[in-house]
Amino acid sequence: MKSSAYSARRMVVDGVEAAELTDAAHHLEVSIAPSLGNMAYEIKAAGKNILWFPYHSPGGFADDPRLCGVPFLAPWANRIDGDAYWANGRQYLLNPSLGNLRRDPHRHPIHGVLNFSPDWTLISVDASASSAAATSRLEFWKHPRMMAQFPFAHTITMTYRLANGELEVETTLDNHSGEPMPVAIGYHPYFQLHDSPRDQWKVHLAARERHVLSDQLIPTGERRPVPFADPHPLLAAPLDDVFGGLVRGPDGRAHFWVEGEQERITVTYGPKYPVAVVYAPPARETICFEPMAAVTNAFNLAHAGVYGELQNIPPGGQWKESFWIRPSGF
Repeated sequence: MKSSAYSARRMVVDGVEAAELTDAAHHLEVSIAPSLGNMAYEIKAAGKNILWFPYHSPGGFADDPRLCGVPFLAPWANRIDGDAYWANGRQYLLNPSLGNLRRDPHRHPIHGVLNFSPDWTLISVDASASSAAATSRLEFWKHPRMMAQFPFAHTITMTYRLANGELEVETTLDNHSGEPMPVAIGYHPYFQLHDSPRDQWKVHLAARERHVLSDQLIPTGERRPVPFADPHPLLAAPLDDVFGGLVRGPDGRAHFWVEGEQERITVTYGPKYPVAVVYAPPARETICFEPMAAVTNAFNLAHAGVYGELQNIPPGGQWKESFWIRPSGF
């Protein structure tokens, strides 16, 4: 569909179903692959992809998937400190033999069970005078291997909405189960600038606190003030940190950004994303601003009384939040 400024279309790229959103006035194009985890793999600003996507096409990604683009992490993001977790006062065991768990180098389960799931359904692609949008849905409750790892029946609906030079990623969780459902989802977008090398990038961290991590990157429960300059030059130190106490404006949103000589990418966190993981390793020309609904290992830390900010959806209830990506200077 087309409007005067916005367009949206379904297409097939290298054998993979995709949706393309365009904001002509701001020279922005977004491409999403619903059957590959409903992942955005291109956000082109003036023809430059601001996402790190080390493939020629989504077909190449399908053949050998790895984290890149804008991956969705659910039903938990980051690590769990063992093959079990607590919810509503009960301990649930993970089943490694089902083959849908990822593990980190310390063998901790990481980033949930959706991975690059083909189980998303693209339900609408449209444009209006004010935006272009694509909406997909995953009915988690229909999949026994998923439910075996996280037995809370729910539906996930995700909308990518392009408007006024900014991409909104909206996530809705509908809890169909008869108990409260804990929320620890997140995203792991990989960004890149094109006008300068990584060691010249500067980063604004909109946070007051840094969570202290163990040597296995699990929060200890201790929090300390953010020790970095503002802005923080990546040449001074790499980042792989979990931040809380986000600095928010009157609208409840927190703004993180990275900039080079002229180019800047701003990632804005809605109020229900209280945690920001920022990952900028020294050997890669990329940075991740990761919106998180909860801190790493939140299910178990909440049960231990160490983390009191875990969100829950009541039976029959709904959770909805967005984050926004805005490129400028391209």
